Amino acid sequence: MTERAKSSHEPASAKESIVFVIDDDVAMRTTLSSLFRSVGLRVELFGSAHEFARIKMPDVASCLVLDIRLPGVSGLDFQAELAKADIRIPIIFMTGHGDIPMSVKAMKAGAIDFLTKPFREQDILDAVIRAIERDQKRRDSEKAVSELRIPFDSLTSREREVMTLVAAGLMNKQIAAKFGITEITVKVHRGHLMRKMKARSLIDLLGMADLLGISRPKR
Repeated sequence: MTERAKSSHEPASAKESIVFVIDDDVAMRTTLSSLFRSVGLRVELFGSAHEFARIKMPDVASCLVLDIRLPGVSGLDFQAELAKADIRIPIIFMTGHGDIPMSVKAMKAGAIDFLTKPFREQDILDAVIRAIERDQKRRDSEKAVSELRIPFDSLTSREREVMTLVAAGLMNKQIAAKFGITEITVKVHRGHLMRKMKARSLIDLLGMADLLGISRPKR
């Protein structure tokens, strides 16, 4: 089977996870492809960072197995480019010339792991599974926030202020005093925002506020 047949670069379905491999060593690409496919993972293979940069990233959980030394743009430089472009794909570095400073730099920049060739199959598999799970959690969190943004954007400015103060732990009486309104009016605002946010309880609302990143205001 040719490498092209193994990696058509076609978009994956919503349920598929993908391992992207960038390595200029054909033998290494073939070996990793066979390994990842043997555990049911979809694999896409590239010989350089430039080849990878030309594809459209599919909206599925994924990770990038990246060789540190590549023709053209190096692995570390490409990691920086991805971060600058806000492409938050988890990266696993591999190298045949690993050293401590290089590893530290990669990990500080957010790499999942840094493996020196030759590495054990189980080590790369563990790293890939961990990376995909992390990417899935990030995607789930972003989806939850996106879904919450719709009802949150429907709140009036006063309702948002009340929600922020409720999230900060203030009681109705304290919120009323802060805004110079009656406690009954605060209760009305709370009732409206609870309904719009579809919050079943205060704990539910506090969880939503946390996901939305609503911070404690300065008093």
